[in-house]
Amino acid sequence: MARRRGQVDEKKSEAILDAAATLFADKGLAVSMDEIARVAGVSKQTVYNRFASKLEIARAMAGQRSDAIVAPLKTAGAPVEVLEALALLLLERICHPDKVGSMRGVVLMSTEAPEIAQAVYEAGPLRSLKLLSAWLADQTRAGRLNVPDPDGAAEMFSGLVLGHGHLRAMLNVPQIDAGHRLRRAREAARVFVAAYAPTSYAPGQDRAS
Repeated sequence: MARRRGQVDEKKSEAILDAAATLFADKGLAVSMDEIARVAGVSKQTVYNRFASKLEIARAMAGQRSDAIVAPLKTAGAPVEVLEALALLLLERICHPDKVGSMRGVVLMSTEAPEIAQAVYEAGPLRSLKLLSAWLADQTRAGRLNVPDPDGAAEMFSGLVLGHGHLRAMLNVPQIDAGHRLRRAREAARVFVAAYAPTSYAPGQDRAS
């Protein structure tokens, strides 16, 4: 069955973002829109039709990653289950050996174009933290958690999950393996929920159910 136009456009946008992620990791801002178009298998005009600049491409890449990481926050699972799923996605996006290049790409861009680094931070990590903070506040209002400072707790959870993941990515040293990522996600979620659970609420149970 033939794909609708919107489906074709979305595939091209994804190809452009994938190509840009690979090239930014290798070259930073030295990469040209022509190179991005060539690696993506589209015309240069197609790139510009979707993204007017490398800043817009970088912002879209960060937003795409953020959407993937925070997807569990839209589910109705118990807090420990949602946080474990989020933690595992965060680890997969930051600490997977195939993904660490994108972090180095951001570092490369930060000195050349601080405005792009700022846009990446705001559209990606900062947005994810804000969404997690809002979710923690919702869970507190529902009585499933007791988080007095959702903003601070969201940042603490990210640090608990990642450990030295960011440093390993920037320094290009080996990351933790898949089994370790899963164990860390589970333990981070367990520790966090235990620290912020109301005394009348047992981790792993959904009080609202």
